[in-house]
Amino acid sequence: MIAIAIDGPAGAGKSTIAKHLARVLEYIYVDTGALYRAIGWYALSQGEKSDDEAAVTALLPRLQVELHYQNGEQRVLVSGEDVTEKIRTPEVSMAASQVSAMPAVRQHLFQLQRQMAQEHNVVMDGRDIGTVVLPQAQIKIFLTADAEDRARRRHEELLQRGEKVTYDEVLRDIRQRDDNDSHRAVAPLKQAPDALLVDTTGHTLEQSIQRLTAIVKERLEHVVL
Repeated sequence: MIAIAIDGPAGAGKSTIAKHLARVLEYIYVDTGALYRAIGWYALSQGEKSDDEAAVTALLPRLQVELHYQNGEQRVLVSGEDVTEKIRTPEVSMAASQVSAMPAVRQHLFQLQRQMAQEHNVVMDGRDIGTVVLPQAQIKIFLTADAEDRARRRHEELLQRGEKVTYDEVLRDIRQRDDNDSHRAVAPLKQAPDALLVDTTGHTLEQSIQRLTAIVKERLEHVVL
């Protein structure tokens, strides 16, 4: 099986680009960030604080997170409930960043992520795919852009969904998530030594997609199974 790992900070365009690559290559797309969002959402829905490690850990035994695919699109289920749209709010984004720093949460999701890569050709994006989850991935990309560019993209995306949020609020959240993700004790955000750094600052989404698609296709030609 072939695994393509795309890591990088919040708002870098990982999910959109990874989805495109999966469609083009006919691979399975695995959005690991959605898994952590699902746990963050569940904690909030149960009235718990997402930075309360003891409370979140206590929820895990009765929490089942699944990825299903309908017409090629990933759907996220929490204990049988489809929460795909519910987990895309700024509040849940911050909760995801907080719960992802918890060792018990990471262990809870670790096997699900690895199992998918063992059973399918995958494009998997997240914060620690190339360093921790799939260190053996044949292709590793570290995708980034400056915080202001990432905030602009995320702000536009949220406005299109009808969310009432300002650019300054999104930029503040992006910077806070960068700090959380880079300084957490467990599996912090960092570039794998053998990952290719791709900075898309100033690029349109279409330009970024074209660039990454060309890079991945070229590297696939040299993959030895």
